Amino acid sequence: MKTNHKLMRRLVLVAGLLCASNLWAALPIQHWTAPNGARIYLVESPSLPMVDIQIDFDAGSRRDPPGQAGLASATAGMLSKGIAAQGGQPALDENALGEAWADLGALFSASAGSDRFSFFLRTLTVPDLLEGAIRLAARQLAQPSFPAPVWAIERDRTVAALKEAYTRPGTVAQRRFAAAVHGGHPYGNEADEASLNAIQVADMRTFHGQYLDSCRARVSVVGALNRAQAEQRVLQLLAGLPASKPCPALPGVAEVPALTQAQTVRVPFESAQAHVLMGQPGYKRNDPDFFALTVGNYILGGGGFVSRLTEQVREKRGLSYSVYSYFAPGLHAGPFAVGLQTRPDQADQALQVAQEVVRTFVAEGPTEAELKAAKDNLIGSFPLRLDSNRKLLDNLANMAWHALPLDYLDTWTQAVDRVTVQDIRAAFQRKLQPERMVTVTVGAKP
Repeated sequence: MKTNHKLMRRLVLVAGLLCASNLWAALPIQHWTAPNGARIYLVESPSLPMVDIQIDFDAGSRRDPPGQAGLASATAGMLSKGIAAQGGQPALDENALGEAWADLGALFSASAGSDRFSFFLRTLTVPDLLEGAIRLAARQLAQPSFPAPVWAIERDRTVAALKEAYTRPGTVAQRRFAAAVHGGHPYGNEADEASLNAIQVADMRTFHGQYLDSCRARVSVVGALNRAQAEQRVLQLLAGLPASKPCPALPGVAEVPALTQAQTVRVPFESAQAHVLMGQPGYKRNDPDFFALTVGNYILGGGGFVSRLTEQVREKRGLSYSVYSYFAPGLHAGPFAVGLQTRPDQADQALQVAQEVVRTFVAEGPTEAELKAAKDNLIGSFPLRLDSNRKLLDNLANMAWHALPLDYLDTWTQAVDRVTVQDIRAAFQRKLQPERMVTVTVGAKP
């Protein structure tokens, strides 16, 4: 039977690439609240016998306690290290758990971002495999063993990886930039040796018990399950977690403070390339300027070789190997950043050009020609955002997490097409203050 399961696992790994491109027009999104309080979003896709499920909780790194940056990520990483014995079921260590998943031909993982603590399951819907995968995922989700000896090894490995990362100028620049832009907000906190050494497995158990409650789960499902089947499987997955009624409110998290003045951070570093980051807090994902800022940033620096920053900094002046800009909105104002890499002796010149491009763009906005080209590219490439089951799931989970309307993807291209030059100029002027940005340079020559 193991041989068959291995073959099925290969199907699981590739099946998501085969059938999603035509799903969106054919299958509507269903959304409802389950009896345990979980909010479920479903796209039925019966063409292949598989299902992808993502479960999100408000338990990302913004929930890390003071002095324990990295707790959410450590907790997620340790969920694959073993399952405790419970209800007559034996304990499984990391090796036994890995073998159990291999036998089922399924994939299961946990991760923690800045906002979300997420679980991902991909399995075939062949009855015995589906049942086995759901049962095993439910145990791993609710009954992690958090073995202390394994955490000691993982902590040492993570600390060693951090020390190695500190030898890379890009890592140093990103960490210094995040701390400066977010001004003490959890978005700017990064795990280090001290914070990791302060984390014990008891802290993981407390974190897991405090934040993983079924009533807070947002569950996204794409695959060969109908509504009744999806609800049944979601209830099974979450059965081992609390299902509080009413759902208790979580502690509030302060908003990211606005910058009050410009700040320049110069870090000496022997490197073949200087790394430069410039930016400030941007906006929250629910901001009504989202589409204007998305299209505008594509023109400014998010469009690769067709962006204005690339044209002015790289193509016209040859001052950088790469240059880009991005917004990273979340539940709070994620960063706006302009980044570039260049020779250490021309970092200041490249930065000055990038600053002038941003100032001009904020003041004037794009040209009509730039706007048309951006719209053509964004709208034309939109199907690539949905050309696999995993991409479809990612979009569905994003909608669930941010409570976006169910027709969000249906109307995405129309929303992009409605953006005007005036919309972009006004949105950028509301969000960005070029005179109050943080600038971090690592490895630049004086």
